[in-house]
Amino acid sequence: MNALLLALTDALGDALSIDDGVRAAHARDYWARSALDQWQGAYTELPLAVVQPVDTIGMAQAVTLCRAAGAAMIPRGAGSGVCGGVLAQRGSVILSTARMTGLRHFDACNMLATFAAGTLGSEAERLVAERGFTIGNWPQSIDRSTVGGWVATRASGQYSTAYGNTEDLVYSLEAVLPDGSIYRSKDTPRAAAGPDLRQLLLGSEGTLGIVTEVTFSLRPLAETGIRQAFHFKDFATGIQTIRDVMVPGWRPPVVRLYDVRESARHFKGTCPAGRTMLIFLHEGPESRTRVEAEAVAALCDARGGQRADAATVDAWFEHRNTVPSWTELFEQGLVVDTIEVATEWSRLNTLYETVIERLRAVPGVIAASAHSSHAYRSGANLYFSFAAAPAQGTDRLAVYDACWNAAMEATSEFGGGIAHHHGIGRVRREWLARELGPGGLRMLQAIKHALDPDGLMNPGVLIPEA
Repeated sequence: MNALLLALTDALGDALSIDDGVRAAHARDYWARSALDQWQGAYTELPLAVVQPVDTIGMAQAVTLCRAAGAAMIPRGAGSGVCGGVLAQRGSVILSTARMTGLRHFDACNMLATFAAGTLGSEAERLVAERGFTIGNWPQSIDRSTVGGWVATRASGQYSTAYGNTEDLVYSLEAVLPDGSIYRSKDTPRAAAGPDLRQLLLGSEGTLGIVTEVTFSLRPLAETGIRQAFHFKDFATGIQTIRDVMVPGWRPPVVRLYDVRESARHFKGTCPAGRTMLIFLHEGPESRTRVEAEAVAALCDARGGQRADAATVDAWFEHRNTVPSWTELFEQGLVVDTIEVATEWSRLNTLYETVIERLRAVPGVIAASAHSSHAYRSGANLYFSFAAAPAQGTDRLAVYDACWNAAMEATSEFGGGIAHHHGIGRVRREWLARELGPGGLRMLQAIKHALDPDGLMNPGVLIPEA
């Protein structure tokens, strides 16, 4: 056992594991490319060890010891990330928040709840729901993502159009920085005390520290909810309708528009052939919810929308988080993934059409589709899916990369944002320089160097080389 393992064992005891099974289970996240690589028989590098402290002090001790030894540190929550934010390398130490769980503090008067960072999203939501509140963040991965992971990846949930994204829901947070020191943000509803340092950790993907505790500003559970759906002649008309809803200030928590291919797949029997489906959830106080639902229905009518059975939305809620595993799809000979981007209203449909066209031009691609799931005053996101069936002998990883390059190139070309809510990880890293521009990239690299001069926190993720 080397010196670092001995030091970690002395400091943390059974929080340290060098078991092969534990190391293998923590070696990567849910990135489709690394899963495909492993499925094809490539060796997955194992970390030196996995550390699972029970509190912030223990995590700070682990970071201090790893830094002194010059060991790479890879923060990990539940491993639900899909962009390659967790990928072990030789000699690295996985810093897991798996044992840092539970509700640490609850304040009904100020509507605040503090959780240890390793708490699963579904558990956090259950704990506040028992007390009459909701966090309001419902990512598809809510059953297998952690609240600390939400912060690290700047995640977004299915109710974001009304309730906001993770950065809008976080009240304060605590983190261990790369030198082992502990940062705790001020508990205050707003501050004009210089830059908001929380934002350095929101979306930092474990490169600037590891989040250990998160406090959310809560909402009361909704008094009532109304679900409705409409189908339109094409995707462009659906986009125009969403803009019609957003401009006056209506904010249904769920606003999702599916293109023709995805409408046919998700809404069999309720969406006529060749039409696009737009679904809504309205919730809150009964009187406001009713008024919003009626106003939105009138806007849909004005764009030629045809009402669908409300059971359409019920069925979506029932199956919204059900997706096949990567292995199931690989075994069918498919190379698949999803790519989410964002842009302004004036470019949204053009970007949609361009990305779909370029994905379909990649040899082997048999399906390319999209939906929009998050809307804002000045634009919305596009969530693309692709499936390829490469010919026998074709390099599957090359096909995967070609699809991603096609989508990223088109998005950058049209001035769109290359990542809406899944983060950068490794899959988008080389595109970040174009996203931030020379000045923004230098700023990010300078922050990284100031906090982590040896580059030990999650190397290879997010930040392009200088």
